Amino acid sequence: MATLLIKNAQLLVTMDSHRREIPQGGLFARDGLIEQIGPTETLPPTADRVIDLSGCVVFPGLINTHHHFYQTLTRAVPAAQDANLFNWLTTLYPIWARIQPEDIFVSTQVALAELALSGCTTASDHLYLFPNGSRLDDEIEAARQTGLRLHASRGSMSLGQSQGGLPPDSVVDSEAHILADSQRLIETYHDPRPGSFCQIVLAPCSPFSVTGDLMRESAKLARHYGVHLHTHLAETEDEEAFCLQKFGYRPVGYMQSLDWVGGDVWFAHSVYVNAEEIQVYAHHRCGVAHCPSSNMRLASGIAPIQQFRAAGVNVGLGVDGSASNDGSHMLAEARQALLLARVNEGITGFSRSNDPSRKLMTAREALELATLGGAAVLGRSDIGSLEVGKCADLAAVRLDKLAYAGALHDPLAALLLCAPQNVDWNIVHGQVVVENGHHALLDIPTLVERHNRSAQRILNG
Repeated sequence: MATLLIKNAQLLVTMDSHRREIPQGGLFARDGLIEQIGPTETLPPTADRVIDLSGCVVFPGLINTHHHFYQTLTRAVPAAQDANLFNWLTTLYPIWARIQPEDIFVSTQVALAELALSGCTTASDHLYLFPNGSRLDDEIEAARQTGLRLHASRGSMSLGQSQGGLPPDSVVDSEAHILADSQRLIETYHDPRPGSFCQIVLAPCSPFSVTGDLMRESAKLARHYGVHLHTHLAETEDEEAFCLQKFGYRPVGYMQSLDWVGGDVWFAHSVYVNAEEIQVYAHHRCGVAHCPSSNMRLASGIAPIQQFRAAGVNVGLGVDGSASNDGSHMLAEARQALLLARVNEGITGFSRSNDPSRKLMTAREALELATLGGAAVLGRSDIGSLEVGKCADLAAVRLDKLAYAGALHDPLAALLLCAPQNVDWNIVHGQVVVENGHHALLDIPTLVERHNRSAQRILNG
């Protein structure tokens, strides 16, 4: 079995239960799993692959809990640049209706390559429209070539405009086909074992694009097979008004009525939730994918992340769609989460508070969202920290970059407080994906050229 030795890291951040940070640290892995971790001098001196990370901060691979890979094809579309969510969607739906299977393939690789260069080792994607014969299989096949772990969400839209939904009828599908295809994908691709590189998630898109019947049947199917459930929820005030008018519930109450709460469920966004609903999440162990950049870009609002965390709700980070974030950089998203949490504290009177228990989010807490938080949201105990028995998923950043000049008093905090940088190394299950700042498995210039041809074609029709 192949062995890997990481040595001489200026600082190795474990995110273990003791939150150990090890100067001159390293780890030894065999067949993709960590066998030893500690100061370099305590580790075996040799391995099949030895990587000297002197001058680097090493940290657990970042975990992205919400994305739409295909949206890399429609970044910065002029007509959608200054719209709120509903108007943004109605602008882009007709463009997305032109997507072909090869577009799903190439956009998946672009998104995952960008994520890999930002330190991400596991990504959950939410693909919810399948025009012109596109399938989730196209994404899964593309991801296999990138080296990253994938949680592939079989999204769906069944409630078109003619039935009172938001999406045009041209991009919705029949519920019978959605459920049959969901079952096929689970049986074909889902791997629940530790170290898995592909897991299937069932993910009806949102309350305004699917029926209650599809939500209920998807939950039954997912629980029969033991896979997770995911959807957008409580993202905007428009969605709240829609749910109240159409279903007679606020979004969280609507999920409760459909049996869509539990430890196997996580929701993207959850901006418009009240104190009682936060307790519903905590009681039922629902997770949250926090998407700060997208929420800011679409003027959706600020999710109550500190309140979620105080209540014991699992919170991870998501870069969200690359047409509502326009980037797929996980370190940047962690930084954004940190800063937005502090903005929210300012709005709610932190500077005037005399409560000693009320504290600003720290850089280490932001990194926790991107690692342990993401692992908990996805239901995985094999990733999210660097510990014996867990997967050798890690990233490393050199500290001799211009962006970190003068910031070496606390190298870990520098990763989050200074301008976001690409990583120099990304290793997934002991295999090198990014080496010295370059993707080791993909020809990036050729990929970008191919991707841009696809983007131009679907934009111009």
